Amino acid sequence: MNTSSRRTVTTTQRKKPSMCQHQPACPTAESADREAARLAAHHPEQGWSLLCNGVLLFEDTGELLPDGQIIAPHRPSVSGQVMTAA
Repeated sequence: MNTSSRRTVTTTQRKKPSMCQHQPACPTAESADREAARLAAHHPEQGWSLLCNGVLLFEDTGELLPDGQIIAPHRPSVSGQVMTAA
């Protein structure tokens, strides 16, 4: 009986997504303006959207980059304005 050994290579790096076919191309996930990329999938009922550069954008403005990096929510702070119920 001839057995061949199989090796599985495990890596923590993801391949760069090739979802963006736009011309000019959308900003990459590493760009400061990465949120300007076009939507590839939008699920408001679940609170997230996938951009064509591979970034997961959450409704609280947090982000998950393709390399696994987490960007904390960055809502603009509103100071001096207090909303009261009528």
